[in-house]
Parts: sequence; structure tokens; C-alpha cells
Amino acid sequence: MALLSCLQLKIEASAASGSGSRGAGRTSIVEDPDTGAGAPAAGASKGRLSAQGVIGSRHANRNHRSPVHPSSNGHAAPDASTHASKGKKRRKRKRGRKVFARDEAARQPDAQAPAPAAKSTRTAPAPNRPAGPERTERSASAAAQNTSRRQVPSELPVFAALDLGTNNCRLLVAVPGRAGNFRVIDAFSRIVRLGEGLSASGRLGEAAMDRAVEALKVCGDKLRNRTIRRARLIATEACRSAENGAEFLQRVEKEAGLKLEIIDRRTEARLAVSGCGSLVERGTDGVVLFDIGGGSSEIALIDLSGPRSSRLANHIVSWTSLPVGVVSLAEHFGGRDVSPEIFAAMVDHVTEMLEAFEGRNRINHLMQGSRFHLLGTSGTVTTLAGVHLELARYDRRQVDGLWLDNASVDRMIDKLLGWDFQARVANACIGADRADLVLAGCAILEAIRRVWPSERLRVADRGLREGILSELMADDGVWRRGWRNGSGQ
Repeated sequence: MALLSCLQLKIEASAASGSGSRGAGRTSIVEDPDTGAGAPAAGASKGRLSAQGVIGSRHANRNHRSPVHPSSNGHAAPDASTHASKGKKRRKRKRGRKVFARDEAARQPDAQAPAPAAKSTRTAPAPNRPAGPERTERSASAAAQNTSRRQVPSELPVFAALDLGTNNCRLLVAVPGRAGNFRVIDAFSRIVRLGEGLSASGRLGEAAMDRAVEALKVCGDKLRNRTIRRARLIATEACRSAENGAEFLQRVEKEAGLKLEIIDRRTEARLAVSGCGSLVERGTDGVVLFDIGGGSSEIALIDLSGPRSSRLANHIVSWTSLPVGVVSLAEHFGGRDVSPEIFAAMVDHVTEMLEAFEGRNRINHLMQGSRFHLLGTSGTVTTLAGVHLELARYDRRQVDGLWLDNASVDRMIDKLLGWDFQARVANACIGADRADLVLAGCAILEAIRRVWPSERLRVADRGLREGILSELMADDGVWRRGWRNGSGQ
């Protein structure tokens, strides 16, 4: 009897052990807590910023909310039942996928794990957000999106560029990458329409200044949260031409803590060229680069037929700055309801200005054939590119560097001219913010094409800020010292 009792106890113990092992090996499916909850809205940086760099908010949130709590070394801390068994390792897959965890970890009553988060959709725009997307904000955010997944090495110097224009307030913060390149680590852009009403009154309006100051406060906070090696903060046509432009900048310094520099038109043209250098391919003989702004339009004629310098701006042989942009032209002729007759009058008005430009013929000898092209950097040309591509949502990656032939440009201008105001508002690449300005921009573009006819137009979703960063980094010598992207060597 004693022998039988002993055998029975061993069999029961073995069965209990096998049952425990099988239980530990089962998995249950738990929803990934980061399937959209807490995801940044369009245009926002995808990582939380600190003075040392970017901390990926998605990873931080997942560690905080995950049913399996992280330990101090960054790995999941197993409970007692996990130590007792040799189940499969917990597998976690990113964004919108499933997280596999052991039954015990999900069911343990004292694990203090939160209940699995319900599925949620991506963050919707705020109800009071304009129907049209803030295009440049998304463009800048797209440039910075990869940095949300990794920290910026502390040994890399940080540079910043701010451009307060007639229509937009834009900020870029970047670190140097490989020679001649940089990596954006933060970006901000907001349409403020600082020049609203300026052409009629000659002064900046109170509401416009209030909008600009609020945007600049955001920029100031971003800059003060970092150790910035060098920065350049510029203001362009609106502040340059307004009677109260200097007074406004004093208010900016007092309320936002930023000291802005009003640059002249020559400097503005040079910076626009510097920002687009990488889009001019080798083998190009001549380029007409234009930047259609809110209150002015800069045009630079570039001769590359001789030995090429590392700085595209060194090849400018003539330039001009027209005292007309999308805001001022739309206010003068009307931008909401634009008939073919009004559009033609806009084109003629700008063409007259261009014909008065004495240096317009400086590269006529280079304009024949495919080794000459136009290069446009503005919301006008990026809008045309987005409409051409029939994008459901503006995407900088598809637009920046895109080539458009003459027939495509003609077709897009005709299409926009055939739309009424509401149709332009409804288009994802235009929206309410630009619906009353885009045809004025098309009129300026058409005048440029008349004076410098070209088979091709290249689209640049970049401009003054990129030019500022390139010049700051080159002048600081970071590339000469051998800095490399993410290595600091």
C-alpha cells in the first residue's frame, strides 16, 4: 500500500507540472495600446523635444501603457509564473499591429496592468481648424519624421532658421549630416497672413500682428528648449515695406523673446538659391529660379555653363525682386472669384514688371534645349504639383524635386482657373488657406514662363530656411571638420 501511494503521488505531481507548463505556453492577443491613440496631428513633430534631442513619444507611451511593465534595463519584467516556465518570448510589433503576451501577464490580478485600450482612429483635426491644410507645416513635419525614432547625438551642433514672411511663419531646427546635407529635428509652420491689408494701408494690421506674435511665441519656446549653436531669424517683405515694421519687431522681441532681422531683397534671393542647390543637376547650363512669396517674388538667373562652385548662389548673374506676391496681387485684383479676363490682367501686370528688369536677358544664350530649366520654390508650384499628381493629401516626398513639362503646367493652370472658389477650397492640396491666393500665384508663374520660356519646370518644396541652414553650417565649418550624420566623427 505504501508503494502504491508513493507511485500515485508522483503521477499526480507530474500531471500538475505538465498542466502548468502548457498554461504558461498559451498566448492571448492584446491590442497594441498605440494604434492611433496619442498619435501626433498633421504638422506636429512626432517626438517630444528636449534640449538633448528627440525622445520618441510613441515608444515612451507604449512602455507606459503596456500590460507588461518595463524593468529598469528596458526589458519586460517577468512575474513569478513567467520565471517558472519557459514560454515563448513576448513579441511586440509596432503601430496598428498586435502585441502577444502570456496569459499569466494579462490575467495576473496584482500586475496592476491597465485594461487593453480600445481601438481608436487617428487624431482628427480640431473643429476650428481651417478646411485647407497648412501645407508647409506638413512639409516640414515630413522632413523631420524619421528623427522621432532616435535621439539626436549630443555631440552634433544644432542650428535653427526662422522665416517670417508676408503669409507664413516658418521654423526649422536641424543638425549637420553628410557633407552638404542636414537632418531636420524639429519644424513649425503656420499661415499668419501678416501682410493682410498691407498693400492698401501701408501698415501691418493689429489682427495680423497678433497672429504672427502667437506663432512666434511657439517658435521661441522651441528654440529656448534647445542648445542652439547658431541661428538666423529673418523677416521679409511685409516687415520690410510696412510703415510700422520696425515697431512690430520691437513687440516681437518683447513678447516672444526673439530678435528678428529684416533682410534686403538681394539677400532673400540668394538664400532662396542656396536652399535649392541640390535640385540643380550636373550637366545643367542655365536656371531661372523663382520664389513667389506673399508680398514679393524673387527671381535669380543662374549661369552654370562654366566651372561649377559648391555654392549655387555663386553662379547668380542677375536677379530681381518684384514688389508683388500672391497676397498683394490677390488683394489688388481679387482672388476669390477670378474670371479668365481678371487672370489675364494679372498676368499682364506682372509681365510689365518683368520687362522692366534690365538683367532679364543675361542667360538668353543658355535657354535653348534641355540643359536649361525653370526652378520654382513656392506654394504656387507645389500646389500645381499636388493637383497634377491628384494627391488625396499633400505629400512633400512626392512633390519636392518633381519635374513638370509645359503641357502639364498649362493643363493645371486651366483646371484651377475652371474651378470656382468652393472647388478650390475642397481640393486637398489647396484648402481654405490658399483658395483665394493660388490663382494669383499662377498668374505670376505664367508671366515668368512668358519671359523665360522653358521645356521643363522643377518643383522645390524648400526655400529660405533651407538656404539659411546650409549657409550657417558651411560658415561654421561643420562639414570641413568631418561631421557625419548621427556619428559626430
